[in-house]
Amino acid sequence: MNRTEKEEVINELHAKMAKARVAIVAEPRGLDVETVTALRKKLRDAKLEYRVVKNTLAARAAKGTPVEVVADLFVGPTAIVMSYDDVVAPAKLLTEFMKDRENFAIRGAVVEGARIDAKGVTALSKLPSLNELRAQILGMLTQPATTLARIIGTPAQQLARVLGARKDQLEKQS
Repeated sequence: MNRTEKEEVINELHAKMAKARVAIVAEPRGLDVETVTALRKKLRDAKLEYRVVKNTLAARAAKGTPVEVVADLFVGPTAIVMSYDDVVAPAKLLTEFMKDRENFAIRGAVVEGARIDAKGVTALSKLPSLNELRAQILGMLTQPATTLARIIGTPAQQLARVLGARKDQLEKQS
């Protein structure tokens, strides 16, 4: 890689690191191509970015970004997973991926500018995702309206049943 290409990679990484809400630094040792391809597909489907980077380029790209607080973790084989909206999704996916593999480890992460360690990433993975939280909030918001509609409708239903019963009673008498 010549100097111009390195500068392009640094500039591209810097721009992505600057807008990332979460960046998880991992150590992918000895993963075969098929496994990495499957991981990349899962992450891409979740709109996450997975990059295996040279440590010197990553450290230079991280300067002036929130990711700079984890720049000391750029040693040995390094992969960075970045998310630009959901902070829980990458932690969930990587923690699940790690369960079956001993040769993949999370070193640490930066979430909204705050550094967390590998245990913090595991704890983050247990939180509900952004979509799950939205669904819970929507459920809480619609529940009172549903209850109110049922309460308001109950007297009308009871009145309709009484009138129907009275009609049936009058028809039987006729």
